[in-house]
Amino acid sequence: QVQLVESGGGLVQAGNSLRLSCATSGRTFTIYNMGWFRQAPGKEREFVAATSRIGSTTTYADSVKGRFTISRDSTKNLLYLQMNSLKPEDTAVYYCTASASGSSRVFIRDDEYNYWGHGTQVTVSS
Repeated sequence: QVQLVESGGGLVQAGNSLRLSCATSGRTFTIYNMGWFRQAPGKEREFVAATSRIGSTTTYADSVKGRFTISRDSTKNLLYLQMNSLKPEDTAVYYCTASASGSSRVFIRDDEYNYWGHGTQVTVSS
């Protein structure tokens, strides 16, 4: 099993930045793709960003492209999401996720991931 724990969420004003972290533990050697999803109140969970096993390939939702950066430190079993130029519409619970699938393709669907954290709240005020 793999455990994921997010941190770094909080309340910020629009235009500011936050960095989310996700600490992984357990059978981390089984992890391939990792990603971030978010869920705003009353909305479905949506894809934010994902990265391949060694971080060489990344992909982003159009809504965050150019503002968010996903990165991975496999030596420390950490995943990050640097969020700049935050907007009120970025307000959501952000979830870290990991896949045990050995695909070279970066996953963007939530059903492609096996493990999920409990989430961290990000609130952006206008």
